[in-house]
Amino acid sequence: MSDMTIHPTQKWVRFSYTVWFLISFAAVFVWNNYLKEEPLWPVAAVVALLWIVWPLRMQIRRRFTKLSLEGDRLRFETGVLAKTTRTLQLNKIQDITVRQTLFQRLLDLGDLAIETAGEGGRLVVASLDQPQEVADQIMDAARDKQAKRREERD
Repeated sequence: MSDMTIHPTQKWVRFSYTVWFLISFAAVFVWNNYLKEEPLWPVAAVVALLWIVWPLRMQIRRRFTKLSLEGDRLRFETGVLAKTTRTLQLNKIQDITVRQTLFQRLLDLGDLAIETAGEGGRLVVASLDQPQEVADQIMDAARDKQAKRREERD
């Protein structure tokens, strides 16, 4: 099995940029058609710049969160300035649960909960595209590693 790297979905980021664009467009439309005499453009510009922080924050968080399968390890990294890395051995994975709300099922998204035999317990990765396929790939990799270890012992 080849190594893989997975990031949370881009769908929420696109959605937030779309909402930002629609709200900004509506604000410009209202100002141009109804409030021309009012000098509100500086206020509107500041509000639009502050409002763009929401999608940018989502995009940055998505970019700096990843789940990677490397050899016999599963690594979960998150953080921009301060980074947290959790590394799990594939042979210690006991259970992988995929959770999807109705809305997530419609978008083929879901959350992955990985149970391990170690002290860390549960690892939850939110908002993944095609979560069942990711879970299957992780379980297949864990099964392959266990089979190779058995062959080496025999």
